[in-house]
Amino acid sequence: MMPDAPFHADLAEGPAGARAYWQTTEDNLRVRVAHYPGPEAAQGTVLLFPGRTEYVEKYGRVAGEFADLGYHTLTIDWRGQGLADRMHRDPRAGHVNLFQDYQFDVTALLAAADELGLPRPFYLLGHSMGGCIGLRALIEGLPVDAAAFTGPMWGIRMAAALRPAAWALGWGSIRMGIGHVYAPSTGPASYVATVAFEKNLLTRDRDGWEYMQRQVNDIPELQLGGPSMRWLHEALNECLTLARLPAPKMPAIAFVGSDERIVDVPRIAARMASWPGGQLETVEGGRHEVLMEDALTRGRILTRIADVFASAGAQTDAASRTA
Repeated sequence: MMPDAPFHADLAEGPAGARAYWQTTEDNLRVRVAHYPGPEAAQGTVLLFPGRTEYVEKYGRVAGEFADLGYHTLTIDWRGQGLADRMHRDPRAGHVNLFQDYQFDVTALLAAADELGLPRPFYLLGHSMGGCIGLRALIEGLPVDAAAFTGPMWGIRMAAALRPAAWALGWGSIRMGIGHVYAPSTGPASYVATVAFEKNLLTRDRDGWEYMQRQVNDIPELQLGGPSMRWLHEALNECLTLARLPAPKMPAIAFVGSDERIVDVPRIAARMASWPGGQLETVEGGRHEVLMEDALTRGRILTRIADVFASAGAQTDAASRTA
C-alpha cells in the first residue's frame, strides 16, 4: 500500500475524501500523487498533468467539478516541485536533468491509479508543461481514451530575436556545469506569491488568483521560483522534438486564452490543426490559466471536456461490444 503523504484539503477545496500518497519512481525519486474521488458510478478517471510550479492542491476545485460530471481525478507533484523530491540543493529552482525523466513520474502515476483501483477508462487533462509531458506520454502509449489541454506548452513564447540566445545560453550553461542556475530575469521568488493581481499573466479572476495565493502563502514549501537554465534548454528541445512528431490518433480538445502570453499560440494552433479530429477553442479574455478563471468560465470549459471524454468513452464501449 502506498504511504500517506501530506495533503491540505482545506486549501484544495476539492471533493470530500481526497487523499495524497507518496510514490517512488523508477529512478528512485519520491513524488506525491493525490486522488480526488468521484461518484460511485463513475464514468472514468481523469489523469490531470499540472504545469510548471504547480502541485496537487491547486486542482481541488477542478476535481470537484469533475466529480459532479462523473469522474475521479488523479494528479501529481512532478519531480522538482510541490512536495516532490528536488534534484538540486536550491528547492526554489525549477530544475530537471532530462525532460524525458518526467515520464518516470507518469509511470508512477499510472501505478498509483492501478493500486487505488480507479475506474477506467482513463482520460488525460494536461495544463501548460503538463500538456508537453502529456503529449510525449500519449505518443509513447499512455492508456487513455481521449485528451484535453489548457494552454499547453508546445512552444514557449519569446521574441524571435531572443530565441537563438536562449538556445545558446541553455546549451552553454550545461557544458559549463552551471545548468542549475536560474534563467535570465528569473530567481527564487514565487510568481504567484509576489506579483500583484493587477500585473499577473495567469488569470483575470481575482478569486482564482487569491485561491492560488492562499495555497502558496500558507504552505511555503509549495512555492517554486524560476526555471533553471537546464530546464529551459530541455523544454525548448522537447517542444521542438514533439513538433516534428505526428499527433496521436485519439479525440482531443485544447483551450487557449485570447490573452495568452506565456506559451506559443501558433504552435498550439498548428498542432491542433494537424490532430485528426482535434478541436481548438479560444477562451475570450482568458489568460494562461483558463481553469483558474471565474467559475462560469471554468464550468463551461470542463463541461466541454467532459463531453469529449464521454463521447470517446461511448465509442470505446461500442467497439468493445462489437469485438
